[in-house]
Amino acid sequence: MNLGLSLILLHDISSVTIRLVMLCVVPQLHNPSTAMAWLLVIFFWPLPGLALYLVFGSFKLPKKRIARHEQILTSLDRSCCAIHEAERPKANELPPELLRFALLGEKLGDMPPTRGNTAELIDSAETMARLLASDIDSARHHVNLLYYIFASDFVTKPVLDALERASGRGVSCRLLVDALGSGKFLKKHAPPLREAGVKVVGALPLSMFRRNPLSARFDLRNHRKLAVIDGRTGYMGSHNMTEPSYGGKAGGLLWKDLTLRVEGPEVLQLQRVFLEDWFVETGELVDERHGLPLFSHHGGNILQTVPSGPSYRTENYQRLVVTALHCAEKEVIITTPYLIPDDSLMEGLEVAVLNGASVNLVIPKRSDQFFVGNAAKAYYDILLDKGVRIFLYDDGVIHAKTMTVDGNLCFFGSSNFDIRSFALNFELNCVLYGEMPTSMIREAQIGFIDKSRPLLAEEWEKRPFAFKTVEGIAKLLSPLL
Repeated sequence: MNLGLSLILLHDISSVTIRLVMLCVVPQLHNPSTAMAWLLVIFFWPLPGLALYLVFGSFKLPKKRIARHEQILTSLDRSCCAIHEAERPKANELPPELLRFALLGEKLGDMPPTRGNTAELIDSAETMARLLASDIDSARHHVNLLYYIFASDFVTKPVLDALERASGRGVSCRLLVDALGSGKFLKKHAPPLREAGVKVVGALPLSMFRRNPLSARFDLRNHRKLAVIDGRTGYMGSHNMTEPSYGGKAGGLLWKDLTLRVEGPEVLQLQRVFLEDWFVETGELVDERHGLPLFSHHGGNILQTVPSGPSYRTENYQRLVVTALHCAEKEVIITTPYLIPDDSLMEGLEVAVLNGASVNLVIPKRSDQFFVGNAAKAYYDILLDKGVRIFLYDDGVIHAKTMTVDGNLCFFGSSNFDIRSFALNFELNCVLYGEMPTSMIREAQIGFIDKSRPLLAEEWEKRPFAFKTVEGIAKLLSPLL
């Protein structure tokens, strides 16, 4: 037998072996939809499919990272970020249905709702950076920042300059950025910041096959965006720290984001999320207590922080979103750049419609990601058939991640409405209770709808067969995207 035939035989035997072994292994480690998607890839493409699975197949965190997260939950002195009973809403401040929902959020994310908060909505990257820089300039004790993407450009320069000034006058400055989303920043711009005294750390260091004991799956990322200044002022939302075209990522279109600037006890919850992530990455247990007194209680908003990610036993945010959809009676508005619904989310949207609610989805007309965008399109006809109204945003790329329900409940933060955000990435979201804060977000949502056009079922059905084919293939892979 010549060498060529031997290689062909070896390839055939290894391909069959890979298919059989993975058929036994994959269904035991994943839910049926994810397992089927992986097996489809492996059966059509055995050797490369196996390599992809080894890199991206498991979303389990390394044991060292899990141990650190459990340690910080039990070892962190909660007095530096504890919520006292005085900060909890009084019984008459929340109706029974919202109170039950708040208790569910507390069980999932381990943080209760808080009263006495002020909340300012920011819809401009330039405004957000300017306000943050001003708050950093007024910092007296500490500045803690966590962002998925951090760039050095004309928008972020005031923030970077303010960090250097704050560090120069003795303020403790920490900057935690995702190692993938901010890879260029870590290489080129982090060294000068470190020389100025700012502590800069990359979250979830990259490693194809987990050579680093803290490394997770290559595409499992820290997608959170938050800032805390002196435990008194906080920022959270969908803005990354970059100019609004994201470096021309979507052909020069501007990304439309939203951020909340908050004051009050909610800031301590943001602080806690940062301190947990900082400890997991660095092993440093930070005590910010000598920044007390931290905040006032003069605001009128009830807010609740809900972190989520693979370090939690359940998909925290997904559970809350689906629960809210099942309870919706009048109106639901969702804005998201990426929409790949799992079965529970699809059922929740359908139940909301069946209960008489007007369900409205606002999504970009043009997606910056080919496979993700086409996978989302594969669900449009199903959603339209269920009675969901779809609006295609055509004034840039909508990147704000929001959901309002019946005018008195709102979800706001970094999580997209897709499988990746629900199950894989570390996300940070806030639940806003009551008509006052919800109306603020709903007004922004209506502004997005005004700059969108409704997608009609008759129009969508007429798209070319080739488009439908590409969308169908992308849909098969949607559990992996």
